[in-house]
Amino acid sequence: MTFFEELQKQRWDDHRYYHHNRINQFLHLLSASCFVVSYGLLFVNPAAAALVGWLLAMTLRQTGHFFFEPKTYDEVNKASHDYKESVKVGYNLNRKVVLLSIWALTPVALMLTPDLFGLLTPATGLVEFISNTALVWLFIGLGAVVFRTVHLFKLMGVQSGLVWMTKILTDPFHDIKIYQKSPYYILKGEMYDTMDDWYEEVPSGKSELETRTTPN
Repeated sequence: MTFFEELQKQRWDDHRYYHHNRINQFLHLLSASCFVVSYGLLFVNPAAAALVGWLLAMTLRQTGHFFFEPKTYDEVNKASHDYKESVKVGYNLNRKVVLLSIWALTPVALMLTPDLFGLLTPATGLVEFISNTALVWLFIGLGAVVFRTVHLFKLMGVQSGLVWMTKILTDPFHDIKIYQKSPYYILKGEMYDTMDDWYEEVPSGKSELETRTTPN
């Protein structure tokens, strides 16, 4: 597959496997909007960008995944939850728990080590403490993307890793495009996506992760 064909496939697999619930889609729409604001703030106030990105965008997004997306057998794709978690290209729920735990423990770490081993100027007040926390959160987010990208180089190849990184960085814009109608479906009472109204043609073939695992 070419780079853009694989990007399309990763986006399709992510949508069809992990975004059935319309509330989850709506939360992703809100999250994506917050991420777009966060991207803009990066150029003028990185600390504020991190606060919007983590406290609003990530909280909304992961609430959808953890609390609204069904964990039962996926009849649409004929795949179990365990299978979908095993072939997740990015951060599956277990990896997200680790990442979110690191994020949540950051303020505690800064209370115990205000200068973070010489990397930060110790905060002298609440505003500076929040700013230092936000900056650490910013680097945790960037580090998580870089870490998984490099990990995917080994698991799936360099192109697949770069495709995933591109997908992650452009997800906010793509989510707004494909989930903008989610409030309409919720109001209609259609709480689950049948996955038959998005891409007409998606590149065939399994990813490197999929070839290692057989659905239950």
